[in-house]
Amino acid sequence: MKHMLIAQSGGPTAAINATVAGVVERCLTSDKVDRIYGAVNGIKGVINGHYIDLTDTFASPEQLDLLCHTPSAALGSCRLKLNNADESQLKQIVDALIAKNIGYFVYIGGNDSMDTVDKLSAYIKAHNIQDLYVMGAPKTIDNDLPETDHCPGFGSAAKYIAATFTEIVRDCEVYDIPAVTIVEIMGRNAGWLTAASALSRENGGSGPQMIYLCERAFDTEKFIADVKEKLKTKNAVVVAVSEGLKNADGSYLSESKGRAVDVFGHAALSGTAKVLEGLVKDRIGCKARSIELNLMQRCASHLASANDLNESKMLGMTAADRALNGISGQMAIIVRKENEPYRVVYTTADVSLVANYEKKVPDEWINAEGNDVTEEMLEYLRPLVRGEVTTAARNGIPVHLDLYREGK
Repeated sequence: MKHMLIAQSGGPTAAINATVAGVVERCLTSDKVDRIYGAVNGIKGVINGHYIDLTDTFASPEQLDLLCHTPSAALGSCRLKLNNADESQLKQIVDALIAKNIGYFVYIGGNDSMDTVDKLSAYIKAHNIQDLYVMGAPKTIDNDLPETDHCPGFGSAAKYIAATFTEIVRDCEVYDIPAVTIVEIMGRNAGWLTAASALSRENGGSGPQMIYLCERAFDTEKFIADVKEKLKTKNAVVVAVSEGLKNADGSYLSESKGRAVDVFGHAALSGTAKVLEGLVKDRIGCKARSIELNLMQRCASHLASANDLNESKMLGMTAADRALNGISGQMAIIVRKENEPYRVVYTTADVSLVANYEKKVPDEWINAEGNDVTEEMLEYLRPLVRGEVTTAARNGIPVHLDLYREGK
């Protein structure tokens, strides 16, 4: 029998480990898998031969459940871009898998991780390598992967953002002096997470008064006019903005704060809210402050969506099942059938349709003024944040599972 290998890549989430649990659970019931391994730090772990044997660890249902409720990437992550022009790296990966008797490999990650799955599966096919099947499982709080209705990790991050905005607004509204609070939310080129701030209005809260997504060109003059108009009727104005807001010329609003790039050539963004804070102070003169949610929105397992965790696990099971049945070069996806009652099915799509593509917020889900979202967006979002989870705790603090920790 062959072994299953699981690896994680990209930014961590509150749900990515539930996908690992889904892969493990499917393999534990299969007569095609001998051992289940995890590669430490993604594809780097594959190349370096750094593996953890997960088989016995997760023979216990209790441990598997704890894994589901543990945030971040329990196997460690990486950001390694494969060289398009050099097949030697792909050969090195395949040789490492064969040497370990790996027959099935599920790689969990976002867009760049699916690019790795695409390249690797294409190499395996081109070189007629037998009995080695590679599948992708989606992960990204940005919710920007095409083909799937939504991505694991997004629902929990959206729930955290909606809940956080209800609390920020409560804080801001206690004062009787004009003040503007600008909250920056992750999203380089897709504004899904920023849109989720609108859910803070669901139970009667006033939520953010304005929401600006990165899909629309940002007009600073229109922004100042919008703020001034709100201040006529409300002292506390709260604004939600995507970190990737762009000017009409395509430049990032945060470029004035300096710009760096990551290993994939993506702009390292931060400071959008700070730029707007300065703009409000200069042009309006009222009290202004900025808040950058930053990492807190990624792994807030104490506010995880039960729907998100359940779907993440099912996607792991789907990816594993397809690999065990000899399918390669695809990504497990969610297809939504109904909003109310909420119903989805799990299937797969060719990973080449996902790699290097981005799914953005439809323009018709942004209001005509460009400073809020429509009811259609809310209908899409509502089911994704539903369901409460109970996390194990000791001494009043959540208990998490450690599979791998640097220096442990």
